[in-house]
Amino acid sequence: MSRCNYLGAIHIHTRFSDGTGDVDSISNAAKKAGLSWIIITDHNSYDIKEGFYNGVCVIKGEELSPPTENHYLALGIDKFLEYSENPEQNVKNVRAQGGFGIVAHPDESLQRKNNAAPIRWHDKSVVGDGIEIWNWFSDWADNYDDTNIFKIAYSYVFRENLIKGAHPETLKWWDEVNKNSEKIIPAVGGVDAHALKVRDYLIPVTIFPYKYCFETTQNLLSFDEPLPIDFSSRKAKILDAIRNGKNIIINGKSKINPLDITIKIYNTNSVFNCGETLYKDENTFLTIDLPKRLDVKIVHDGEIVFNQKTKNFSYKVKNAGKYRVEVFDGKKPCIYSNPIQVF
Repeated sequence: MSRCNYLGAIHIHTRFSDGTGDVDSISNAAKKAGLSWIIITDHNSYDIKEGFYNGVCVIKGEELSPPTENHYLALGIDKFLEYSENPEQNVKNVRAQGGFGIVAHPDESLQRKNNAAPIRWHDKSVVGDGIEIWNWFSDWADNYDDTNIFKIAYSYVFRENLIKGAHPETLKWWDEVNKNSEKIIPAVGGVDAHALKVRDYLIPVTIFPYKYCFETTQNLLSFDEPLPIDFSSRKAKILDAIRNGKNIIINGKSKINPLDITIKIYNTNSVFNCGETLYKDENTFLTIDLPKRLDVKIVHDGEIVFNQKTKNFSYKVKNAGKYRVEVFDGKKPCIYSNPIQVF
């Protein structure tokens, strides 16, 4: 049975914090980029009005943002939260509202060759409810070199050459917390969209316009049936899927059609997708179907158990644990799946 797919973006800023767009213009950019839902997380602000805009489901959260570290995306909350300097307290405050939180850009580089100060997650013993394993803007900023005009020009003209994918330390941490958790700790990809305007030139230049951002790190949600048409029900379904790790993170610039991606585990009785749990039997296989031959890694509890170029592949699952998939096209990151848990 074919599934219903919905592409969306997480981690977006408006004029209510340090972005430059309003909800109408941002949602219009999302629509042009082929997205059906977005989640806006302004810094220490919960002021936008959510709903359907330009046919896009616009959900609001908040990025709890202490000045220098420990930013936390609060999702599923129903009122403004004051940030705490203590990240553990932020996790508790979000849960107290019935929401869940995502650790934002936890491992921004300390070795940057530019003036953008990294904002990191200081205490890895505080996990939160999920992890933003790949933040497109952080990835670019980590590799942006502003030491001379030629390197600056290269960084903007060939910006996608600076993108490396999820930070290895973040993936290592994510795998560790999943290995030690009874449930799946989900991951998301974030765009960190601001559409900042640089006015140092004769004509102001928008750095990373919203539409461009929405064509980068995308989150694919798949459901057995279409989402409800009313906003509150659709919002609830989207947030529940993210909370449970049922999204696949996709590089929209890789030009891979989401409809051509299948990552699942099946056993004798049923089929299971990302974020789901099953009991293995003698006929348990992880299957991958891609539109072309790409470099595929299967990671089991943090250990790589399969690593080769393939298009269609079935891997016999013999051991319990959590299985996830990474896909690259050479050095270009393409896909990160959330885990499927096997007992």
